[in-house]
Amino acid sequence: MPTMKKFTEYYFGQLKYAISNTNMGWVGTLASPRGLLATTLPHHSAEGACQLLGIDVNQATLSPDLFTDLIERLKAYFSGHQVTFPDRLDLSWATTFQRRVWERTRLIPYGETRSYHWIAKQIKKPRAARAVGQALGRNPLPVVVPCHRVIASDGTPGGFTGGLEMKQHLLWLEASARPPE
Repeated sequence: MPTMKKFTEYYFGQLKYAISNTNMGWVGTLASPRGLLATTLPHHSAEGACQLLGIDVNQATLSPDLFTDLIERLKAYFSGHQVTFPDRLDLSWATTFQRRVWERTRLIPYGETRSYHWIAKQIKKPRAARAVGQALGRNPLPVVVPCHRVIASDGTPGGFTGGLEMKQHLLWLEASARPPE
């Protein structure tokens, strides 16, 4: 993700964020006027979730009402319910390759996995599996862009910015998901 300085210069006074508690820990959300910029995986503290967003609270406005629906869906997701994240994203800062990888990754159905190589083939770059992994490692929107659903061709988990334990937990959550309430 680009530096917060870049965002604050481009979106001076327009960034909005929220920090919310889920049953797995605190999550953060950050948006520009164009859409969602970042989410965090659960953290043990609200301050830690804010740090993971990369924001200085003086450079963004706390706006929990703006994120009410998203926060409720994140809470449901981390409680083991199947939910979708059709939210509008602001990926304007990303490379074309990253956007293509993330957009394709968003289409992986809940509870299913695909390989890095599969993503590479889908974006018409069949030799770019390693680059796909690097793009997913820079994903600023975990769960919303479900990079945890992308695994190695041999079925092993591959990497995950949130750690392999978190990746395996998210895959387990989805495999044992309860229907929406």
